[in-house]
Amino acid sequence: MKDDGKDEGYKEVKVMKKKLMRKLRSRWIRCLSQSHTDREQPECEHLMKRISSVKKSKDWSYSLIMASLVGAFGSSFLYGYNLSVVNAPFPYIKTFYNDTWERRYGHSIDDSTVMLLWSVTVSIFAIGGLVGTMMVTLIGKVLGRKCMLLVNNAFAILAAVLMACSHEAGSFEILILGRFIMGIDGGIALSVLPMYLNEISPKEIRGSLGQVTAIFICIGVFAGQLLGLPEILGQESLWPYLFGVIVIPAFVQLVSLPFLPESPHYLLFEKHDRDGAEKGNISTFLGKTDVSQEIEEALAANQVQRNIRLVSVCELLTRRSARWQIITVIITMACYQLCGLNAIWFYTNSIFSTAGIPTEKIPYITLSTGGIETLASIFSGLVIERLGRRPLLIGGFVLMALFFGILTVTLTLQDKAPWIPYLSIFCILSIIASFCSGPGGIPFILTGEFFQQSQWPAAFMIAGTVNWLSNFTLGLLFPYIVEGLKTYCFLVFATICILGATYFYFVLPETKNKTYAEISQVFARRNKENLPEEKIEQAGASGQGNRKSELESSFTLDNHIQNKII
Repeated sequence: MKDDGKDEGYKEVKVMKKKLMRKLRSRWIRCLSQSHTDREQPECEHLMKRISSVKKSKDWSYSLIMASLVGAFGSSFLYGYNLSVVNAPFPYIKTFYNDTWERRYGHSIDDSTVMLLWSVTVSIFAIGGLVGTMMVTLIGKVLGRKCMLLVNNAFAILAAVLMACSHEAGSFEILILGRFIMGIDGGIALSVLPMYLNEISPKEIRGSLGQVTAIFICIGVFAGQLLGLPEILGQESLWPYLFGVIVIPAFVQLVSLPFLPESPHYLLFEKHDRDGAEKGNISTFLGKTDVSQEIEEALAANQVQRNIRLVSVCELLTRRSARWQIITVIITMACYQLCGLNAIWFYTNSIFSTAGIPTEKIPYITLSTGGIETLASIFSGLVIERLGRRPLLIGGFVLMALFFGILTVTLTLQDKAPWIPYLSIFCILSIIASFCSGPGGIPFILTGEFFQQSQWPAAFMIAGTVNWLSNFTLGLLFPYIVEGLKTYCFLVFATICILGATYFYFVLPETKNKTYAEISQVFARRNKENLPEEKIEQAGASGQGNRKSELESSFTLDNHIQNKII
């Protein structure tokens, strides 16, 4: 009887809370639909605060979880997998190059040509990624986020077939072409997936959901290391199947993603498909059937933003109000690639060997690096909404710089004492954990948080271009850096980490649980821009009606639609 009384009381409170929410939201929508004078603005803000204080949202719906998992498995997982999968079959691929060359020209290939072909095989993945990034802006508006991810599977499947069949066809050109096409898949995936996750997630879990991209990159790296073991596919007769496995995640996404909704953001603001957003997408992602209030707010927001158009890359680069956001994204993505994690992979085997680990056991020990990556990225996803983006990013780079310095010392003195190589191993694992706990995933989140809906395609293209160009540049210069500086090359990467952390300390604002309007107001002072309300008044005074409409639309939307998926 006592429990029944508690249940009845809980139901009564729930009904009262629902009625209060409905009443507050109705008043808020009326306020939003009116002209926003200085007198009316505080009333709207007061209503929004009351709604936020009453509301306790159901953050994680089934569709939200499935969309993030399926999207990441067929996208960022494949990117991580293709980063590591080429390491295990390296000696067999060299033999394949030599056999093919000898069969064609009647003599063995020289070592320099083999290394050139191998360098092209590895680095052309970045060139394909750059091409894929540029394709997003061209066809993204037509296809949308979900359809773009679906079409992208065609590149993955084609690349997998080409690379898996290259040995049987006796053509290393087919293998290189497959790597290039796989790079296109990676470029599209790392631009569209973060955009899709950012659009479907409520702001309270925007960071955690965005971290799914980084988590699946790490899982992909670990899967590539695992399947490359000699007992699985890391054998001379089986190495082509390492590339054929790529078909599986692509196929899973191809058959699963069609049953999940398109981004309501895209449908409302780019396709103006009111019915499509009303009938299932908002309801599905929110995880409830009664979405009448959300639909009303969505339609009001759509009406407010009806005059907003997509911004081109050139327009975004020349827009003063986005200057420091663009600079911050460029520095973030450059530090993401140039912070030295690739140098760690280069030295891992030699350090493990120096520590006395038998050569045949090193591939199994190397799995620990992939495991550390995955665990650290999951940890970041769990704490990012508590600690924020800024501490994780700055702290990650500072710790990397610290352990890079210690690693330089231990590698220089590794013959002085038997325990020093083990300290080097600890530094390697610590650098990997520091990277994945912050710098490994947050750059993708920040790009979506710094810019508004109309700027996202251009912003992600800029971020992706810097990402892939930095990747390609490091691939070209890294062998020469190692050859010239030996173990002291880590000091170069430590310097990059310190410079990045210093910049973020002075420039990067905390974006946790903040709307675009709140974030842009922080940058407005650095951009030497007036606040949105002041700009609207100035535009009205000068008679620039169109400019006023655009400013009112973008800032009104972000100020008032604070916790909605649309």
